[in-house]
Order: sequence, then C-alpha cells, then structure tokens
Amino acid sequence: MAAIAVHTPVKSHSGLFNTRHAGGRMPLTPSPRARASANQSPFTTPPRMTRDIDWHAEKRRYPNAPRGSLHDTFAALSMSSTKRSTHTTQSPKTNIAGPIASPLRLDLGVSEWQLDGTGPTASRKSGKKSRTSRPAKTSIRINGDRFIPTRGASSPTTHTKIQTSSRPGTSGSNRSDSGSDVFGSRAQRIQHPNDYEDEDFIDGMNVKKQSPRSRAYESSIADACGLNLGTRILAFKPAAPESAKPIDLRSQYNRPIKSAVNAQTRRRILTAPERVLDAPGLVDDYYLNILDWGSSNQVAIGLERNVYVWNADSGEVNELCTTDPSTYVSSVKWSGDGAYVAVGLASGDVQIWDVEDGTKLRTMTGHETRVGVMSWNRATLTTGSRSGAIFNHDVRIAEHKTAELLSHTAEVCGLEWRSDGAQLASGGNDNMVNIWDARSMVTPKFSKGNHRAAVKALAWCPWQTNLLASGGGSVDGYMHFWNATTGARVNSIDTGSQVTGIKWSTNYREIVSCGGNPDNMMTVWSYPTLVKNVEIPAHESRILHSTLSPDGQTLATAASDESLKFWKIFEKKAGHCSSSSHSSTGSKKAGMKQMTIR
Repeated sequence: MAAIAVHTPVKSHSGLFNTRHAGGRMPLTPSPRARASANQSPFTTPPRMTRDIDWHAEKRRYPNAPRGSLHDTFAALSMSSTKRSTHTTQSPKTNIAGPIASPLRLDLGVSEWQLDGTGPTASRKSGKKSRTSRPAKTSIRINGDRFIPTRGASSPTTHTKIQTSSRPGTSGSNRSDSGSDVFGSRAQRIQHPNDYEDEDFIDGMNVKKQSPRSRAYESSIADACGLNLGTRILAFKPAAPESAKPIDLRSQYNRPIKSAVNAQTRRRILTAPERVLDAPGLVDDYYLNILDWGSSNQVAIGLERNVYVWNADSGEVNELCTTDPSTYVSSVKWSGDGAYVAVGLASGDVQIWDVEDGTKLRTMTGHETRVGVMSWNRATLTTGSRSGAIFNHDVRIAEHKTAELLSHTAEVCGLEWRSDGAQLASGGNDNMVNIWDARSMVTPKFSKGNHRAAVKALAWCPWQTNLLASGGGSVDGYMHFWNATTGARVNSIDTGSQVTGIKWSTNYREIVSCGGNPDNMMTVWSYPTLVKNVEIPAHESRILHSTLSPDGQTLATAASDESLKFWKIFEKKAGHCSSSSHSSTGSKKAGMKQMTIR
C-alpha cells in the first residue's frame, strides 16, 4: 500500500495571511486541523495515513451510492495524489486565507463551531453529524471553501454571533468565548479609533471610560435642566439651616404634618354659595369698606350714592338713604347693638342713621378727605380718612371729636377695635400696622412694617383677645399674626394673592381669608397649624369686601362683578346654638337701644 507524502510545514506564518483581502480588514484565521489533544499546535505534521483502496473501488463501482460523513469526504480529498495541483484564485472579497504556493498544505477538518455573519444572511448547517467520537474541544466551523460576507456584515464593527453546538454534558451558555470577544473588540478599535479613545483592554476585557465629549454633553444637559451633578437627586426640603445667615426656624420647621382624620369626624365645608344677590353700582375700589353685617342680622351695603339694608330673617330689602349728587358712600358700619348705621362719605362727613325709624340722627364733620373705614367701640366711633388721620367721635355729646390719632402717612383703609375695647388696630396704604392703647392714644404702642403693601384686612381673635391678624395687598399677600401684649410676630403664612379681608370663626379654631388678584379665592385655614382646609373660587373678579354673620356661620362677600354672595363655611353641628345669636335675637325682640345719639 503506497504511502502519501506529506510536506514539512514551514515555521514562518508570513505566507498564511494576506491583509489585502476584503478591503484591508482583519482576516480570520483558518480552521485548525482536527487534532487528538487540545494543546496540539495546528502546524504540527499530520500523522501518516494510508489510502483505502477498497473504499475507492467501491465508490467507482457505485457512484450514486449515499455518501458518508463529512470527515470521510474531507479525508478522501486530502488523500489525492500529490502530483495534482490545487491552485485556487484568491477572491478580493474573501476573508479566509486560501491555498497558496507553499510547502505547507492545510486540510479542512470538521469543526464543532459555526461562524455566522450578521445581517440578513444566515449560515447553512450540515444535516449530518460526525461519526467519530473525539474529546470535547472548541473549534470554528467553516461551511464551504470560503466566507462571502454581505454588505451589512462587511463592517468589522458589526456584532458577530458565534454559536456553539451543544454536546452531552456541556452547555453552550457556559462556554468561554473570550477569544472571539477580544478579537471583535480589537477589530472595532482599529476601524473606529475615536470611539474607543478612552477604552482600556485588561486581560481580554474592555473597560469603558467616559470620554470628554460625553462628560461635556452631560454637563450641558444638567445646566439646561437646572441640575447639579454633584448632589443627589432625592433630598429633603426645606434644606438644613446654614450658620452663615439667621433663619426663622419656627416658620420653616414648625409646620405640623396633617394628620389623617376620620371621615365621620371630618368637617364638611360647603363650596357653593347659599344665596346670591345682585349689587349693581358697586364701586371697584380696594380702599373702601361698604359692606357690614349687624348684630340684628341685617346686612348694610353702599352702592354708589345709596345705602341698602337686607334683612336676613325675612329677606326684605329697604333703601336706607341717598347722598347728595356731589359725593358717594365710601364706608358703612353697624353699631354694637345693631340699631344704628354709620355712613362715611367721600366728602369727609359721617352720618348716623336709625335703621328702625329710617331717619338721620346727626352728621359729624372734621375730615377733609373721604372716610374709607370706621369701627365702633360702644359709644365711640373711630373713623379713618384718606389723609391718614384717625378721629375718635363720642356720639353722645355735641363736641363729638375726642381724640386725633396721627401716625399713618397714607390713606387709612383698616380699623378694628378689640372686643374688650382695650386696644385699636389700624392699617394704611403706607404698609404699616399700628396697635394703639386706649388709655394713651398719643402715639401707637406698636408699629409693624412687615407688610410690603397696603394693609386693609385686620381681625382680632375671639378666643385669644391679644392675638391680631393682618393681611397685605397684592405685592405682599402675607397674613401675619401679632401678639398685641408683647408686639411679637407669632406666625405668618403666604396666601399667594391679595388679602382683602380676614375673619375669625367663633365656632372653630379657624380663620378665613378673602383674596383678590390673581386668584379671587376664599381660603379657610386652621389655627395655629395654618393648614389649608379648603380653597373656594368665590367670584369672577377680586373680592373687595367680606363680613361675618352674628352667629358666626355665614360669610358674605362682595366683589367687583357686582354680586353679593353668602357662604355657610362655619356651619355648626346640629343641636348647638351660639350665644351671640341668642343675645342678638333677644335685643331685637326687646327693641332696646343701648345708647342715645345726640
């Protein structure tokens, strides 16, 4: 039996690879020859093999007989005569090194690996399995004599899938393919070096670092969104106080958490008006006070030159008086007994009217400008004018002017006596809040300039007599709470809108604020927590005036949309009646007047 001559391989690898293939791409290595041991070099001399003469004779006799395995077919090809030359023209598109004129001859072996190109082309798998049983090894399966890539798979940066055939006792997902990963990563690095300028290769693993361009892009996005890359996204608010500047810790950290209230015990506040009346001719002026609700359960309102009285019990409306054509009504105020109405005019005069009889009792002069606000303290009527002057009038005597309070430098638009008559609060267009002591009214006891706009809204707390609430205009929008004994500010809240009126509830520990621009809202707050209980959109335009009913349940509001609305926001529980309603009803039935007007 003749032996097949095998040439000795050359140790140099210079003739095996050609970098000019496939447009200068990194060529793939040829498939290693099947070898007995995994550590055997692919360039060792193949073992001497004998030709099976009987097998070739059988094939010539039966040419159409079914073929054997791929291993037998490739082995037969390798046993061909050495005199037969196998010159193959290298294609410029192939990336598999073909046979060249070299003493070394490489035979194709069966591989357990399969090389698939990415893109629409899919590799063809052989439907037959090798009959030989060899130890498990990792090899590359080459289907055909060369690999012709597609246009989508020709780029070395495309991902190459290397599929492994499953064997008994092995798992394809657990195989190590770090060599192929390293090869693909290096090929991508050669093709696009700029994208991998900050990438390090350590032990076959690529460690990605952030490039300067990526850092600059992230910085620009953070600046546009107003984010700080050096801080955490989640943070507590408000921030911790800094020692460099003084901070009012009470206003920042004394906000109690709104506790969960049982649905059965939670108070229901009506957000719809109970009654709506027309108020044509209502003057749209923030500094006027032309709405008041008396203890006799009657509402007085001034509309241009006329004063009307609406009886809440019967629903009747009566015209009380009409002024001269040269002036208009700038303020109205009920006396404490509910029998008289004081009417302030734009001319500076103040008139006293008996509501039951419908007669004018007297006219008091002294102011040179309009009287925009008034307040009663038993028989003393305090009036504030546009000039900033405040007068005290004793309506029981002929010489009615008893005191002149000069402190405000602009129009006085807020006046409120305390319930016990010990102190008087005044607010003006000079953004000042003055607290006067009734025993000495030469100068104010306290002057507060915390507001940044005109102060019209003033209210004394009914259950804590030395607590005063004040509200600022549109530029300010704050409600401040003052201790009238010490002059200290005990609390503050930003309402978010112009404060035109403040009223304390006599039935609950709550306070209501009426807002003007820009929301025209009516807000009910709990005190002292200042938790917002409800916010009601009251009018289409800003709320100008507000007053509370004698029983403390209903709030009346008037706005520049020429409407008068009644809101039952402090409704009491069934079976409970306020002492104020009993006293007012009793005084009305008796018809007793507590003072005599001269």
